[in-house]
Amino acid sequence: MAAATLTISSRNYSSWSLRAWLLCKMAGLDVAVKAVSIDDPTNRAELLLLSPSVLVPRLEHKGAKIWDTLSIGEYLAETFPEAGILPEDRVIRAHCRSICGEMHSGFYNLRSALPMNLKAHYTDFKTWAGAKPDIARVFAIWQDCLAAFGGPYLFGKELCMADAMYAPVCTRFETYGVMTDDVSAAYCKAIMKWPAMAEWVAAAKLEVDELEEVDAEF
Repeated sequence: MAAATLTISSRNYSSWSLRAWLLCKMAGLDVAVKAVSIDDPTNRAELLLLSPSVLVPRLEHKGAKIWDTLSIGEYLAETFPEAGILPEDRVIRAHCRSICGEMHSGFYNLRSALPMNLKAHYTDFKTWAGAKPDIARVFAIWQDCLAAFGGPYLFGKELCMADAMYAPVCTRFETYGVMTDDVSAAYCKAIMKWPAMAEWVAAAKLEVDELEEVDAEF
C-alpha cells in the first residue's frame, strides 16, 4: 500500500498537478494517484483558468492534507530533508524560494496564452504579445540561475523545488514552439529527460479526456 495519496487533475492539461507529482517523486514518496474527472465543474473551471483550484492537487500523508502545490513542496522539504528539495545554504535556499514564489503567484499571461497541453504540438504559433514579457522573465530567471550555480538544473547538479515549479513551462515552450536561447534550450532538454517527467508525459498521452475549449482555441 502506498504511503500517501495524491489527488490530481488532468495529466495532459494540469501544470499544478504535474508540479506536485514531480515534488513527490523528488522526495521519494510512494503515492497512490487519484484523478478527478475532467467533467467535474470545479476541476474544469480550474483547468480553464476561470477559478483558482481548491481541490487539486491534494496530498494526503500521515494525517496531513495539503492542497496547494507550493505548500506541498514545503511540506515535503520539511518531512524529507534528505531529499534536497530545497538547497541547504540559507542564501541559496532563499533565492530558490523566491523564484518558486514568483511562478506560484505570477506569469498569468503566459498561462493564458500557452496553456499546458502535452498531446499538442503547434508550428508557426503566434504568441500573444502580452505573454512575451512573462517569457522573457522566465528566460532571465533560468539564465541567472544556470550561470550562478552551474547547471544542468537551476540550482546546480541536483534537482530541487524550482525545477519542479518550472518544468511545465518547458512543456509549454515545446508545445507551442517558443524559440529559446541555447542555455534555456539545454535546460528544457534536461528537464524533459527527467525520468519522472517522462513517466508523466507518457501517461498524459494515454488520457482519453479532452478540454474542447483549449483544443479548439489553440
